[in-house]
Amino acid sequence: MAELHAQADWTGALDRARAEAPFLARSLERQPDLTTLLAEGQGEEALKWAREAGAASTSISAGLRRERLGFATALAIGDLAGAFPVTRVMEELSSLADRALDRAITHVIQRRVEDAQPAGMIALALGKHGAGELNYSSDIDPILLYDPDALPRRNSDEPGEAAQRYARELVSLLSEQTAEGYVFRVDLRLRPASEVSPLAISCNAALTHYESSALAWERAAFIRSRAAAGDIEAGKQFLAAIRPFVWRSSLDYNAIHEIRRLTQRIRDHHSGLRTPGPGFNLKTGRGGIREVEFFAQTHQLIHGGRDPSLRVRGTRAALDALAAAGCIASDDARVLGESYDRLRVIEHRLQMVEDRQTHSLPKGAALDSVARLEGLTDGAALVEELSEITERVGQLYDTLIDDGERSQSAIAAAPDALKARLTELGFDEPSSLARRIMGWRDGRYRALRSTAALDAFDAVLPDLLEALSQGDAPSRALLHWEEVLASASTAINLFRLLEARPALLDQLVAILGLAPTLAGELGRRPELLDTLIDRTALDLPGDVDALAARMEAGDAAENYERALDRIRIITGEVRFVLGLQLVEGIHDPLDIAAALSRTAEAAIAVAQRAATREFERVHGRIAGSELLVLGLGRLGGGVLTHASDLDIIYLFTGDSSAESDGERPLGATLYFNRFAQRVSAALSVPTAEGALYEVDTRLRPQGAQGPLAVTLESFARYQREDAWTWEHMALTRARALTGSAEARIELDGIVDEILKRQREPNKLREDLLTMRNEMATHKPAKGALDVKLMRGGLVDLEFIVHFLQLRDGIGLKPDLSDALAELVAAGLLPEALQAAHDLMTRLLVSARLLAPDSAEPPPAAARALAKSCQCKDFEELLDQFRAGRHEIAKVWLTVFDEELEYDT
Repeated sequence: MAELHAQADWTGALDRARAEAPFLARSLERQPDLTTLLAEGQGEEALKWAREAGAASTSISAGLRRERLGFATALAIGDLAGAFPVTRVMEELSSLADRALDRAITHVIQRRVEDAQPAGMIALALGKHGAGELNYSSDIDPILLYDPDALPRRNSDEPGEAAQRYARELVSLLSEQTAEGYVFRVDLRLRPASEVSPLAISCNAALTHYESSALAWERAAFIRSRAAAGDIEAGKQFLAAIRPFVWRSSLDYNAIHEIRRLTQRIRDHHSGLRTPGPGFNLKTGRGGIREVEFFAQTHQLIHGGRDPSLRVRGTRAALDALAAAGCIASDDARVLGESYDRLRVIEHRLQMVEDRQTHSLPKGAALDSVARLEGLTDGAALVEELSEITERVGQLYDTLIDDGERSQSAIAAAPDALKARLTELGFDEPSSLARRIMGWRDGRYRALRSTAALDAFDAVLPDLLEALSQGDAPSRALLHWEEVLASASTAINLFRLLEARPALLDQLVAILGLAPTLAGELGRRPELLDTLIDRTALDLPGDVDALAARMEAGDAAENYERALDRIRIITGEVRFVLGLQLVEGIHDPLDIAAALSRTAEAAIAVAQRAATREFERVHGRIAGSELLVLGLGRLGGGVLTHASDLDIIYLFTGDSSAESDGERPLGATLYFNRFAQRVSAALSVPTAEGALYEVDTRLRPQGAQGPLAVTLESFARYQREDAWTWEHMALTRARALTGSAEARIELDGIVDEILKRQREPNKLREDLLTMRNEMATHKPAKGALDVKLMRGGLVDLEFIVHFLQLRDGIGLKPDLSDALAELVAAGLLPEALQAAHDLMTRLLVSARLLAPDSAEPPPAAARALAKSCQCKDFEELLDQFRAGRHEIAKVWLTVFDEELEYDT
């Protein structure tokens, strides 16, 4: 690509302008003072001169036109000289359009209502104007809105009549060609229902349109929208109101499909050349300006609803943001961005010649003239450069269209063909299954009642059937798919999503065929598929604070019910994605277990904050007191599975005789017990968004018979004087999850003191063995993969660790892996026990999804389970499991002097 001149060449720019661009030659002659500044290389002073030239005029019409001519001249020469990069030129032209619109609006209103301000009259900038990317001789495409209650008008004028008068006068003032030229050609065809609507639309009417009947292309147009002139604040409020229309949190893939179809039609109906040469259109031709813009905007529509960082207006900014978010390749963003800038530069050269809104390369000598204006030798050099650029852009844009235009098949509409295909793919009972699939088309499902939905269904079904047939139980997986279909509000969106993203179809099939728990969740909430769109969806989630921030985003903090729904939505999405990562073997199950724990911690923290706001609104606060949540078990250890309950204890600080200061005061004990009930409900009660967690508080002092929340002092006294050995075992995995730093330190001190107490080893041994034998009697293993309860499994390993922790006061870490490491380092346990722990924990976490009944899974699930556990195949997994159990049995004998009876 040609580079900008290393140093500004003002003389060469003026010479080329006079020789090759008649419009610029005339403009320089008309403005000698400006020409002098440019000849001296004073670019910034030239722009200042242009602005002052317009302000000095007593006629607004003449003033606007003089300012525009001055800017057009100064920017063109600065551009040709290499002093102003293309981004600066586009920004200055866009700002000029903002000022012109604003002055025009104020003028037409004040002609009617003296000294009135432009309240209630809004100009929204869209397209290149909205993005700050106007071209050299561009039209502007504003949408004019008005607020009937705020619009200045005469008493005799109806608001609608006044708004239309202002709109007509504004267009005339800016667009009319006079002896001074024109300001901007104004095109109002982007307004809602432009074929029947007035030039200016009321805000309410526009809102109704965008909420109910707007077309897909209008969403793309509003990606780059902004309030540009008039009542700016009202314009910002309007754009905020329609933000959900533009940036949809639940992906509307049908709209994106329509955008792609629109772009394909533009290509198909483009009558000009497909490759650069005389007559080639830089804007609409293959690999041209519009394809770069549509590439960026389509990806913004796909990902921007879920990632606010992508909601930027400029094309280069959008490409950079998409690359930073991992939505497109960095090299693609760079190629498209550099190509875009260069295409815009050449576009400007075409328009500088005669100040015409043209995008087509001229013929013959005129093409050579444009090339020389740019500093190239001739037209052939320009065509050669453009050929390279447009080919690169065109190839990248081809991939975007191909993604959305995969071949369709009507197999579902032909019963015999469907039955034959099901037979060929090996489905059980293909005749009945074919009838069932045909039945989906009879209108029983709301999502498949339109022709468009059925077309989309036909397009994806062949690939879906083939993918499902590769699994262990394809017919069962297809029935899981039917549950998804029955719950989906629109099949068009879902099918276009799968059609456009083949990799997502593979992920869906993995869920339907391998993980019944995830399949059931997807059947209840089909919108969970939206979480898989972003490439970052397969990354592990962030820390607790980052997850909590997602749960508290938007207006969730302002409404208790919305807050609870938001917690459930985000938690459900994260757990679903982590489940897919597990099924696909993308991350270590140990890391996924830690991520599940972080998610639960975030949910607890956010639920407690939401419950606090709601509870304090009625009952006030108790000074110097606060509620703490103590996590135990796998939650305390930071290693949850998809099936884990939350084992917690509620504690509170301060004086139990204190009273709250609200409208309905409560004593401290009643206050914090009711508050704890509210937190548990926030975590467990189903809302419109479903359930969240099962909360188990039975490990609290005195168990189910005791109060739900007790003071730290009472907790400490109970643990010192009344607690059973098994309750101290539970404390080995205790971890404070909420509360101030001071309160957590105090609680940690209590737990540490209890765990480090001197114990009689034989009594401790006897208590633990009695407890484990009772557990084995009443809770036997459920199947061959019950890695937790099977003798020689994780429970036995935990008993070994807890015995040594309590006996010797070593390895007192809530994370069992960390505790093991310290016990191994102290020479109390063999190193092989760490490997056994890691394998069994991976197996436990993975089997919760891939073998939820603890039975040996069918082949495909077994392969997935082995991969997840970092084994080459299922046989190796079983061998390592047996070896781990044997190792635990050996250590059991060493530690407890007792044979561990287990089946090999």
